[in-house]
Amino acid sequence: MKKEDVLKMVLESPSLPTLPTVAFKLISISSREETSISDIAYLISKDASLSAKVLKIANSAFYNLPCKIGTIHQAVSRLGMNAIRSLVLSVSFLSVKTKNKNGLFNYEKFWEQSLSNAVAAKLIMTEIDKSDWEEIFIAGLLQNIGELFMALSFPQQYEQVLLEASHSGKDIVELEQQIIGADHTFIGYEVTKNWGFPAVLTDTIQYHHYPEGYKFNDKKIKLAVAVVYLSGLITNIIYSKDPQKYHQKFLADSKTMLCFADKIIDKILALVVSEIAQTAKLFDFHIENSKPIEEILLEANTALSVINMTYDQMNRELIASKVQLQKLTKELEEKNRRLEDLVHIDSLTELYNHGYFQSFLEKEMNLAIRKKATLSLIMADVDSFKYFNDKYGHQAGDFILKEVSKLMRKALRDYDMLARYGGEEFAIVLVETTGQEAQIVAENLRESIAMHTFMDNNKKYTITVSFGVAEVKPAIDAFTNNDLIGFADKALFQSKEKGGNRVTFYALSRRK
Repeated sequence: MKKEDVLKMVLESPSLPTLPTVAFKLISISSREETSISDIAYLISKDASLSAKVLKIANSAFYNLPCKIGTIHQAVSRLGMNAIRSLVLSVSFLSVKTKNKNGLFNYEKFWEQSLSNAVAAKLIMTEIDKSDWEEIFIAGLLQNIGELFMALSFPQQYEQVLLEASHSGKDIVELEQQIIGADHTFIGYEVTKNWGFPAVLTDTIQYHHYPEGYKFNDKKIKLAVAVVYLSGLITNIIYSKDPQKYHQKFLADSKTMLCFADKIIDKILALVVSEIAQTAKLFDFHIENSKPIEEILLEANTALSVINMTYDQMNRELIASKVQLQKLTKELEEKNRRLEDLVHIDSLTELYNHGYFQSFLEKEMNLAIRKKATLSLIMADVDSFKYFNDKYGHQAGDFILKEVSKLMRKALRDYDMLARYGGEEFAIVLVETTGQEAQIVAENLRESIAMHTFMDNNKKYTITVSFGVAEVKPAIDAFTNNDLIGFADKALFQSKEKGGNRVTFYALSRRK
């Protein structure tokens, strides 16, 4: 058959899987310029099960967002349209049920390997750009979707393809073309294009086996093709009968195509299997426990060098020792991660400390640039705190700092960040908040603190706090994190100069 005839039969096949209605509509409306965040959020919210999964994954380590997300509207706003589209498609495809499950084509194993492709692609992409991996994840997941379409549409012929591939070791794309008349890269590209998928997904599906075939000038798609191609090599290390072959190819091609150093390559290969397992749980997808790549390669090397039972036993013991060492190393890494979390917290107020504030502000500045959003910062300082300490003692001063922290934390949103900047000074980062809105927040905080009576062992205290507010639009203003802190500090200084217990806004005169 000609490949056009094969495509026609696939598109008309009753076995072709269908996407959930919400996912299908999302592809359509997300490509329109007039589509708003509210439109996307409303569409997803219509599917309660899908919404629950989206919120679960958005609040997980999969995205590692600094603040909890409570609604679909917040999820779309924080992640962006492309990311939410990729997430919904990933959830939808991993939930697809196939009717025909007999024969050589293993549908469960297909999706297991597809998820492995997606996770590997994400790990590779985050080494290039930590803020732009979402579309790569779904591109990795769907790179071989054409195999599924062909196995469902031509079950007998595809059985022949698989049998021939297992006996001859020939390339599956070549066998698909010989036996059926079209290969899975062509079918996957045409079907997803017919569904309205964006070019970054369809072109990646078409060229991921042979990235050198992509001759166009779109740098984003060219990078996506390279990343997804390399992710397929990693999956073959895990699942193929010849892991060493694909390991050597990944080492060589990742250096040639992406200029990866050995340290980065080792990091990706060390993390990928555990990341696959964690991601599978997030998507409620069952996956077989796989061995770490190091162990897979060790076993492959052992199999090649076995000369007698004694030698084989020695190697098994060596592998067991290495596996045990790896487990101990992972436990140590987990304990170190917990200690690192403690490093971010101020011991007195239990707020985030200065170091975490700086890293959070940098991350939010980058996110604001990406989303063209506004970011506001409030600096707050307890008035006459030295006099208070001198008069009532440092224990009373510590009590005031802890109580002021509690008052401010209660008044802020879950995804705003409150930190102890140093001494009696605090910093508040308000994401996607204008300066005018931030002034209202600061004024409410100032008033609530000024009117509050602090009770400690039957002793009553009253204090006031001064505030400085600044806003920045990183996509427009060429300001750094330190500039924004400096603006808010200047406004705070003006509040103190005028007697304290007031809010001052720093106006950016340079903005056009």
